[in-house]
Amino acid sequence: MFDAKKIEQIAKQIHESMPQPVKDLGSDVDQKVRQVIQGQLNKLDVVSREEFDVQTQVLLRTRQKLNELEAKLADIESKLSEQK
Repeated sequence: MFDAKKIEQIAKQIHESMPQPVKDLGSDVDQKVRQVIQGQLNKLDVVSREEFDVQTQVLLRTRQKLNELEAKLADIESKLSEQK
């Protein structure tokens, strides 16, 4: 869901800001930082850009169909009012 490159970049920034003794603990710290970041991001109530774009297209098609149905309904109502 989230861009792995961005997570890697954030993890690197966190690693660079750590005090040297913590950095000296090795790759375990890097791995834990990535896991924590990924875990917290997964808890967020968000959707991927791809899912957002798909839903936007669905909404646009639905809006178009609704507009067409409204126009048809207005036409039918107009014809009915002319018959009276």
